[in-house]
Amino acid sequence: MITPIKALRKNRFKTALIFISMSVSIAAIFLISAISGGVVSMYSSMLKTDGDIIITQRGIADTFFSDINRTVADEISKIEGVKEVSALILGAAPVEPLPIVGIYGASENRFKSYALIQGSYPTAGEVMLGSKIYETLKHPKTISLSKKEFRVSGVFKSRIGFEDGGVVMALSDAGVVFHKSASIFLIALVDLSQSDTIIAQINKAHPEMEAKTTDGFIDSYNQFKIIKTSSDVIGAMAFLMGILGIVSMMSMVVNDRKTEFGIMRSIGLSSSTIIFKLLSETLIIAVLAFAVAYGVSEAVLEMIKHADKFQGYINGEITAVLAIKVFVVSVVMALFGTLLPAIYAARVDPMSLIQRGGA
Repeated sequence: MITPIKALRKNRFKTALIFISMSVSIAAIFLISAISGGVVSMYSSMLKTDGDIIITQRGIADTFFSDINRTVADEISKIEGVKEVSALILGAAPVEPLPIVGIYGASENRFKSYALIQGSYPTAGEVMLGSKIYETLKHPKTISLSKKEFRVSGVFKSRIGFEDGGVVMALSDAGVVFHKSASIFLIALVDLSQSDTIIAQINKAHPEMEAKTTDGFIDSYNQFKIIKTSSDVIGAMAFLMGILGIVSMMSMVVNDRKTEFGIMRSIGLSSSTIIFKLLSETLIIAVLAFAVAYGVSEAVLEMIKHADKFQGYINGEITAVLAIKVFVVSVVMALFGTLLPAIYAARVDPMSLIQRGGA
């Protein structure tokens, strides 16, 4: 009996087509999952910096639309168990020549979370730039924002792409630019076990605001749910396209190898042996396709990470958990895609081939 490796070599063209189809599908699943996960991870990391509790305007769909009174921060900071309260304004605006840039107005006590690599933290009329956008804009001395010139006071480095490709300014200046007092408060606690008590106290005193643990906010944030759902849907489409590609190609392979399967049946090999043979052939292709797709995906993610046009906002990482999940998906895709053609091959009647002169 021909071994799986010899069978694949014997049908090189169709093997190559199956391999390419699977590689593209697996790479698509890798990239979609890694990029969507990277976006969620970056934004989550930004919120978790100095924040055990997050406060937003009640009933808003997105933090960019939130507007809360920044003077309340002083009152909240006096609550027992609260270590520090920092305020942020989250916005986006064009900065020539870039069409859109993340703008972050931060209270002075928030500046310490930005690691300066040159210059100083901004005061009124000044901004500091993330290292990524600083390089993209060719080391500017000033930037124009909302028809007003701001002097660049310093440059900071952040592992969070949204920040490293963004602009940080004083909270008061951001309030003028975006016409709001503050988007969110981030509260650091002395003891995290007190979070429920402090959240209840804040929500009771300020019904126009909504306080949640940062983890709770991230789990319930609608934008993250939309990103994850979209990623799952597109990934499922890539999975189905991969299965359809395997089914169509394996059907052609089975049709070309009818004589081989007829001979196998005539010498007494069982249907399960033929099915196992075809499944093992496809599994070999799946493992090779997975390895190639993993390498290609890592290379593409690295290119995206350093591409100026994305400003660091699109980033992704293939974690061990993601790699295992995609490997399982690859194996399932190979098995499902091969199963129907394999069952058809196992039912080949050698007598009918002889009568037609096919064996």
